[in-house]
Amino acid sequence: MFVFGNFVDALAWVIDAFLTIMWWLILIRALISWVNPDPFNPIVQFLVRVTDPVLEPIRRLLPPMPIDISPIIAWLIIAFLQKFLVASLYTMALRLQ
Repeated sequence: MFVFGNFVDALAWVIDAFLTIMWWLILIRALISWVNPDPFNPIVQFLVRVTDPVLEPIRRLLPPMPIDISPIIAWLIIAFLQKFLVASLYTMALRLQ
């Protein structure tokens, strides 16, 4: 059973790393949006391509507003997933080992 526990531990680590990277990418995109970036810049295009699948569904659920608060909501969702899902997976892995 320890093999499954190690698998769950590794899965939790990968999910946590992915969520942390997404948190930083959303933060960078939000900060760059304040300075009106060049949309043809490859870095800006990368940030948009990576963060749009997370931010667009949130934007569709929100009413139109003058300020885009979808990054804040995305951060809250990421924090919840890290505290609940990742922590639960780590606890499950410990009990299986």
